[in-house]
Amino acid sequence: MNAKHKENMQFSALIDGHDLNMDTSTADGGNNSAASPKKLMLAALTGCTGVDIVSILNKMKVPFSDLSIEADAELTGEYTKVYSKVTVIYNIKISPENRPKMQKAVNLSAEKYCGVMDMFRSFAQIKTVINYR
Repeated sequence: MNAKHKENMQFSALIDGHDLNMDTSTADGGNNSAASPKKLMLAALTGCTGVDIVSILNKMKVPFSDLSIEADAELTGEYTKVYSKVTVIYNIKISPENRPKMQKAVNLSAEKYCGVMDMFRSFAQIKTVINYR
């Protein structure tokens, strides 16, 4: 992985052949032209657990649709402002009889498979919520 300065506060990272742009807000001196590195951490968290959920539900042969995952996070008030509390919210359309399997998938992701969530636990309290549609 390599990050290269583009201009002002913008960087472009090359990750396994994929470009990922980063910037900061105008309040922090950037152009707000891309996601901030800190918010990309939350995206990595939702992506990591999302891959787990899809894989686990597929292995259990559980049909689902409209899966989306949100991360609601609180920052500490002091500089350097790190995430202190994160709620991972799973929104999914799944039949009522398969809801226990969804809960099992979330538990497996949170406790066993999602390395990003495990990293987050070293500095933040993590909570999971499932909203059924």
